[in-house]
Amino acid sequence: MKKSFYLIFTLFLAGFMLSCQSPKSNSAKEETAGIDSMAPNPFITHMYTADPSAHVWADGRLYVYASHDIDPPRGCDLMDRYHVFSTDDMVHWTDHGEILNSSQVPWGRKEGGFMWAPDCAYKDGTYYFYFPHPSDTKWNNSWKIGVATSKEPAANFTVQGYIEGMDPLIDPCVFVDDDGQAYIYNGGGQICKGGKLKDNMVELDGEMQVMEGLEDFHEATWIHKYNGKYYLSYSDNHDENWNDGVKGDNRMRYAISDSPLGPWKSMGIYMEPTDSYTNHGSIVEYKGEWFAFYHNSALSNHDWLRSICVDKLYYNEDGTIQMVKQRK
Repeated sequence: MKKSFYLIFTLFLAGFMLSCQSPKSNSAKEETAGIDSMAPNPFITHMYTADPSAHVWADGRLYVYASHDIDPPRGCDLMDRYHVFSTDDMVHWTDHGEILNSSQVPWGRKEGGFMWAPDCAYKDGTYYFYFPHPSDTKWNNSWKIGVATSKEPAANFTVQGYIEGMDPLIDPCVFVDDDGQAYIYNGGGQICKGGKLKDNMVELDGEMQVMEGLEDFHEATWIHKYNGKYYLSYSDNHDENWNDGVKGDNRMRYAISDSPLGPWKSMGIYMEPTDSYTNHGSIVEYKGEWFAFYHNSALSNHDWLRSICVDKLYYNEDGTIQMVKQRK
């Protein structure tokens, strides 16, 4: 009886000693397994945010440039400022504060407002922040793509002007290819255009051209590259398609090309509607995994008080994108 007791006790003690070493083993496993956890959606909860543009810069952090819905809401016309958020683990997010508002745009609409979905790019030591903003009281036909620059990714931006020669469309996206060539896109009203930028990142290098081959384009152009192919993702017009009297909201679609300016092959939907009337997304790789950013109205239950979210994005072996599973 005593021998059995001592044997059981010895086995228990050995198991206990092994369990004491387990945190080190788990830590090593986590370091090689990528990102195992993320902040709950929405991941920014102290203010209302929309239109997330996500980028990873040389400091190893992931930055999100977002527009700002103001409470109480007054539709999308009152949006007039931009914030930047960043993380190094997808769990803890830092609000770097406001980087630009409509009062700082010398050529902008005197009444302000209308600071819609932005983007940011980096080249040769400078961060270029691109934003759509009207220049006239009659805002619908006076959109321009403004440019502000800084030596920092999330502070001290100064407006330099706007890009001449672009149609009065919204939602700028700037993609810098592996060879350093930068491309700019904008769109709206079922038109998507793209073109080359000069090395100074503030002038067009040639004319903008229509992106051919897209299906049901609405707005929210985003370009990324995966396995040598170019992907153009965007929001569709599903909100205008009524089915048995039930309104649908924007879905996210994508197309693939061998060139950053197309022609494009439509590949279908990668995200179903959220609980918000609109959607606007970006796709980025971080620490070996891919993520889809978007917005919903989960915090407010109001179409014009939106909140930015993120979920993992997966590719099939043939390069197609799996449907994103939205964490609620």
